[in-house]
Amino acid sequence: MKTVMNRNQTLRRIALLAAPLAFLGCGKSDAPKPRPPDVEVVQVEQKDVPIWKEWIGILEGLVNAQIKPQVTGYLLRQTYKDGAFVKKDQLLFEIDPRTFQAALDQAKGQLANAEGQLAQYKANQIKAQNDVNRYTPLAKEEAIAQQDLDTAIQTNEAAKAQVEAAKAQIEAAKAALASANLNLGFTRVLSLIDGIAGIAQAQIGDLVGPSSLLTTVSTVDPIKIYFPVSEREYLDYVKEHPDEEKRHLDLQLILANGSVYPHPGRTTLVDRQVDVKTGTLRVQGVFPNPGNVLRPGEYARIRTVIATRKAALVVPQKAVSELQGNYQVAIVGNDNKVQIRPVKVGERIGTDWIIAEGLKPGERVVAEGLQKVRGGMAVNPKPVTATAAAQPTPALPAR
Repeated sequence: MKTVMNRNQTLRRIALLAAPLAFLGCGKSDAPKPRPPDVEVVQVEQKDVPIWKEWIGILEGLVNAQIKPQVTGYLLRQTYKDGAFVKKDQLLFEIDPRTFQAALDQAKGQLANAEGQLAQYKANQIKAQNDVNRYTPLAKEEAIAQQDLDTAIQTNEAAKAQVEAAKAQIEAAKAALASANLNLGFTRVLSLIDGIAGIAQAQIGDLVGPSSLLTTVSTVDPIKIYFPVSEREYLDYVKEHPDEEKRHLDLQLILANGSVYPHPGRTTLVDRQVDVKTGTLRVQGVFPNPGNVLRPGEYARIRTVIATRKAALVVPQKAVSELQGNYQVAIVGNDNKVQIRPVKVGERIGTDWIIAEGLKPGERVVAEGLQKVRGGMAVNPKPVTATAAAQPTPALPAR
């Protein structure tokens, strides 16, 4: 009895093991088709696109006045605080005036001496003229010799010459007095303009002269910036803006720390010639500078909109592939099949690219997964994720 039961259990196990093999043998031999790959697509946009340009510029004071003494002497004192705002005609430095005061006093003495000599020469000339007047009728009557009259006339002419020489000497003495007075005034070194005064370049006790730079005062509100523009950029812009009166641009200033300066500026002039070494033109812009935040010598980026492309077709740059100077995009049709199409590109705007030829508004292009598609291939298109969307370029602040 026990032997029969063991045999039945063995047969049951063999049947259970054979059932899956029989099932597999009866199934189909074809493998399942792979799923179409997922790709992220974006629609071709048509919109007005501002064309931005950016350059590196350097800030300078609107007016930069170098403060130099006009006389030579020892620096006696500095009357302003380095880096402070000063007014026009404010006293900045004082040179030891004693030497110049002595020269002034000497000039006054020379003038007084010349005036005394003139008075004496005038008296001599009056006496000589009287002699001539007295001798003339006497000579006619032959009461005196003609030689006496001739001598009186010569003496009178000499007296007149002395008077004229004395007058000239007085004029020279007056000029020397004015010069001495002016030099004494030059010992007080004044600011030529309103502005920020730099750090003094000379110390108390230094011997300074007309070639010595004492400091620089700069007008910084408003402040100007110079930046180089290539000859081609300039010519392209002039071609698009033939009216010279309308060529001035609104400017945006990006500081060294990456922040955008809150006050917009404007171009004011273009230099008269191209720099033959760099092939660039120097352009000047002016910015308001309340609080004197901007200072001469700072480097900053200048950004502006030089044109607007009307109804331009725009796609992300990553949707465009380039091979040996030829550009193409992958288009996903309504049947979800890929078509590889050559395109002609325009300007790059931020993370986008303007497409000049080859696309139509509303068409879907592959933005992610471009490397895994080919022409005629079926795909599973999905809208591009928000994190992959291009960030808009910030606009200029309103003027």
